[in-house]
Amino acid sequence: MPVVDGLEAPLGVTHADDGSGRLFVVEQGGTVRIVRDGRLEPDPWLDLREKTAPGGEQGLLGLAFHPDYARNGRLFVDYTDLEGDTVVAEYRRAGSAAPVFERVLLTIDQPFPNHNGGGLAFGPDGFLYIATGDGGSGGDPEDNAQALDTLLGKLLRIDVDAGGSGSSYEIPSDNPFSGRADARPEIWAYGLRNPWRFSFDGDKLWIADVGQSDLEEIDRAPARRGGINYGWDDMEGTACYEPAVGCRREGRRLPLAEYSHVEGCSVTGGYVYRGRRYPDLNGAYVFGDYCSGTLWAVAAEGPPQRSPVELLQTGHLVSSFGVDEEGELYLTDISAGRLLQVTAK
Repeated sequence: MPVVDGLEAPLGVTHADDGSGRLFVVEQGGTVRIVRDGRLEPDPWLDLREKTAPGGEQGLLGLAFHPDYARNGRLFVDYTDLEGDTVVAEYRRAGSAAPVFERVLLTIDQPFPNHNGGGLAFGPDGFLYIATGDGGSGGDPEDNAQALDTLLGKLLRIDVDAGGSGSSYEIPSDNPFSGRADARPEIWAYGLRNPWRFSFDGDKLWIADVGQSDLEEIDRAPARRGGINYGWDDMEGTACYEPAVGCRREGRRLPLAEYSHVEGCSVTGGYVYRGRRYPDLNGAYVFGDYCSGTLWAVAAEGPPQRSPVELLQTGHLVSSFGVDEEGELYLTDISAGRLLQVTAK
């Protein structure tokens, strides 16, 4: 169901959990727009256009509000800078004016212009999670996803409520590689190619990882279990990426669900529906494909491997999903510049 038009390359939608009912839409060009009561406000709420050069898989890619945003006004963004490198930065609410820059948390050198990841979300533990791609090109030529001395091809986990000695964040004490000289302590999980949207549902973590040649995958794991290896670039989905060479399956977490490039070409991760308006969707993890516009669902609870159920063909270039304060589900169409609500009607 259409909500608003007139967006410029929307790549994300979220809420601030501040009781305002507002939706915040991330535009690839570097702006965040507010949708209030079904209407798009005319001026950007946050404008980073001087900091990023959008195009392809670059631009403003992620936005997350601090769990205590209503009180502290803190929010976090992920964007590629004018050199094409990843920046994660903090901003703060400034009354009724646009948020103001606070600090850069981290930067990540990007060897190629694609596979930047960019998703941000706070977990049930209150820590900030950051999704990064493997650095781009194709086939992970630098073997970043399996390497523990780089932040590329990972899900990172940091504590933004602590910091000292010149650091803008601290490492949670139970991060799996904390204290190892041969690993970056920010790493929570690894073996990812280009995680295009992840989300939390209670004690579960959901990751959609874009495939290379044949398979798109959905991963599910306990939210508080770190150190998981999702397999890339040994594995693409449940298959060996290079069958002639072979691959190691032991120690790799296989996806919950996958689909082939006969059905699409680039997965867009979604959310488990916990809203009240459409009980038929309750408990379904809903996700889509950027190219085909297909929406699928898998039950949030159940066996560790299964086939997704097709919901509908939307005809949209599905670039992201998001939920409002009531748990209702939305998606963005990057080409048409539209925000739509997912319904069961």
